[in-house]
Order: sequence, then structure tokens, then C-alpha cells
Amino acid sequence: MPHDRHVNMHRLVEVFVEYLSADRGFSVHTIRSYRSDLTTLVGFAAERSATEPVDLDLELLREWLWQSSQDGLAKATLARRAAAARAFSAWLTTNNHTEVDAAARLKAPKAERHLPRVLNRDQMAEMMQSVEARASSSDPVALRDRAIVELLYASALRVSELVGLSANDVDDSRLTVRVMGKGAKERVVPFGIPAQRALSDYLTRGRGQLTTETGGAAPLFVGARGKRVSARTVYEVIAHLLADVPGSGGSGPHTLRHTAATHLLDGGADLRAVQELLGHASLGTTQLYTHVSTERLRDSYRMAHPRA
Repeated sequence: MPHDRHVNMHRLVEVFVEYLSADRGFSVHTIRSYRSDLTTLVGFAAERSATEPVDLDLELLREWLWQSSQDGLAKATLARRAAAARAFSAWLTTNNHTEVDAAARLKAPKAERHLPRVLNRDQMAEMMQSVEARASSSDPVALRDRAIVELLYASALRVSELVGLSANDVDDSRLTVRVMGKGAKERVVPFGIPAQRALSDYLTRGRGQLTTETGGAAPLFVGARGKRVSARTVYEVIAHLLADVPGSGGSGPHTLRHTAATHLLDGGADLRAVQELLGHASLGTTQLYTHVSTERLRDSYRMAHPRA
């Protein structure tokens, strides 16, 4: 029955994403995106009476990407959809649901790479002054927000890494924090004295007013209701702080990660050391920040050099 096969295709998608989570260690964000992409693909295929794995041939997959493009999806989204289809098709073949990996030759437009937003040192200093002024009231949420901003900038963390921290992940004596990055890869990154002070103030004067949960496994950052702080809350905190900062581009926590990486390179940090700090699997990803630093150097040159 066609209807039964259609349901089975959705079931195969669920089994596939479970495999990505359990066996491949994909991030929650990637798994959510792949599930959405493949659910869309299965629906698109069903409208064309393609209800079995063998029906997902190269022609249908190319038509799906073309239609996605006509719908106005960004090149980055098209590239991700193509990656999801290729991974799913390869898995179907490996698990004997199809004889031919139809998506092996599937291509999508290359994603455009935009230079990330970066704050200059004066803008970063003003932001820190703002969170310090709020924290001087000893409000527990303000103390928490100051510690969040300081740690995001000091250690160039992803927001998912920050909200996943537990109390025992911080080594106050060595000024390091242990984080779980993409692909369940653990790394230890340093932070400086300002972040240490902010964390100490939050832990001694703020956190106890937000939650009674203690112990090494307890969440480091908690919300107003005493539960682990959400990524959305952190986004709102940073977006509010960036609202009055001149410049276009992102307004979330990733801006502080970009800024930290660029400031490190501007200061002469080794590219591979910055790669390790950021938790990038590829050096090529980290090299994006060298382009940011080059742009900043060009701007300074144009403004200052008499023959620029």
C-alpha cells in the first residue's frame, strides 16, 4: 500500500537520525536540521508517488534542490539539504534499503561565506563596563550575565558549550574550563583573571539566590527559576548588549566568539592554537578569522597611511 510505504520512509528518517546521534555523535542542532530537511524530502517525493527508498533517484533529488532554490532558500541551506540527502542515501545503501547510492553525485551551490561580525577593543571594553555596572547592584541575574559575557569572550565558547557547563567543569586554580564541543569532543580551554573574578562573584553572591542545587554535576549557569540556563536566554542577553553597538551582522553569542578569535590573531596568537581553542576540526575554518584580521588591517592602513 502506498500509504504504508510513505509512513515507512518517515520511519527510516527517524532511524537514520537516531544513528547520527548514537553512532556519529552529531550535534542536536545538526540532527534537528537533517530531520527537517529529510522530512521535507520525503513529503516532496510522496507528492510524486515516490514512496520507497529506491524511488529517491538522482533526478528526483536534483528536482527537490531546484525547487528549494526556487522557494528562495539560501545557498547555505541548499548545501545543508544536499549534505543531508547524501548522508541519508549512503546510509540507505549501507543498510541494504537501496542497491545504488543515488545521491553520491548530488551537488548544491556553494554556500556564501560572509565575514563574521567583530567588535573592536573599545566596543568590547564598553560592553564589559556595562555588564560590570549592572552587576555592581549584586542582582543575581546581573552577576550571572556578567560571568556569561566574560567567559564567552575569554574562552571563545559556543553558546551550546556554555549552557552545557556544570560546576565541576571549571578549574579555578588553573583558570581553565572543560567543554563538550561538536561531535561530543571534549577540550580544555583557558580563561583570564577578569573572567575568574566574574565567575567567583557569581558563584559566591549570585548563584545561591537562583538555585539550591549544589554539587559538581549541577549546572553552572542557571535561570531565574533555578534550572539550567537556556541558549535562548543567553541569546537575549547578548542581543540586548549589542543593540546599541554600531555595526551590522550577527547580534548573538557567536559575535563574542568571533571577536575573541580575531583579537587573539590580531595580538599575534598562533593560528593552530586558536584552532584548538575554538574546537575547529579543520584549520580552514579557523583561517576565516585571518581574513577578518586582514580587513581590519586594511582599514587601519587606509585611515593612517599617507599614501594609502
